[in-house]
Amino acid sequence: MISLAAIELLVATVETGSFSRAARRLGVTPSAVSRRVMRLEQELGVALLARTTRSLRLTDDGQAFYARCVRIVEELGEATEAIARASKKPVGLLRVDAPVALAREVIAPSLPRFAARYPDVRINLTLRDQHVDPVAEGLDLLVRIGPLVDSSLVARRLGASRILHCAAPAYIARRGAPATPADLAHHDCIGYLRDGRPAGFRFLTGDGDAVLEVPISGPFHANDVDVLRHLAIAGSGIIAMFDFLARDALAAGTLVTVLDEFPTTTWPIHALYPKNRHLLPKVRVFVDFLAESFAPSSRPQRREERRRGSRR
Repeated sequence: MISLAAIELLVATVETGSFSRAARRLGVTPSAVSRRVMRLEQELGVALLARTTRSLRLTDDGQAFYARCVRIVEELGEATEAIARASKKPVGLLRVDAPVALAREVIAPSLPRFAARYPDVRINLTLRDQHVDPVAEGLDLLVRIGPLVDSSLVARRLGASRILHCAAPAYIARRGAPATPADLAHHDCIGYLRDGRPAGFRFLTGDGDAVLEVPISGPFHANDVDVLRHLAIAGSGIIAMFDFLARDALAAGTLVTVLDEFPTTTWPIHALYPKNRHLLPKVRVFVDFLAESFAPSSRPQRREERRRGSRR
């Protein structure tokens, strides 16, 4: 009798396009996947995959068999999800992928609270800034910052992060604070390197539907936000960064905001997951938990907001 594990291996191999990617999804070695698919072909007495040095493709027999295998795997998944929904108890391994800075600053520090609330859920968190296919990678959930692109994934908005312009008090004492974005031309600015060049600082103009990008220059630029933040705290210049990256430094007084009266762009934060994943209790409760973590009350206040609060 053909095992369900063999069917799942074949489906994963076809969906990902290679033995190695299927192995990563299933947590086994590529050679184990290759051997099991070959054994399946021997049991069926037909070739399912046409192999070349660069690709795999289904044979005609393989296409017919694969179509039925997909239905079997989908029905098994639906049955498993139905049992999980019936129990209403979040359990199992949750595979999450998030941007590096967001994971370090917001998600990772909150995980102990999540574990205390849901002790039967285990989390594998990977940190990447590039595009990821959750189906090919075997992920349950993605967290991403920025505008959404068209995809088959379900999206839930968790919150948003605005860009703040900050500098160390020592820098402001030495160089003064810029009064307008145009004044940045006379200041040292620390920029994020994009394609080898520091990205300009962006401000909204008019009714907020246009963006003004101000070129910057300064002694240091880098493609890592932690490096940029450390340089700003050390007094090396003015930085533009997400509010969640500035939160602790603003609270400690090692950074202060500048150009507060000039609005900046706000970036949405979404949870993305394959269709039907939200039916799993472990996914649903984690997305709800993330929404709590990104609630507006957790965002840092701008300098004038803190002053208004101190006068009340």
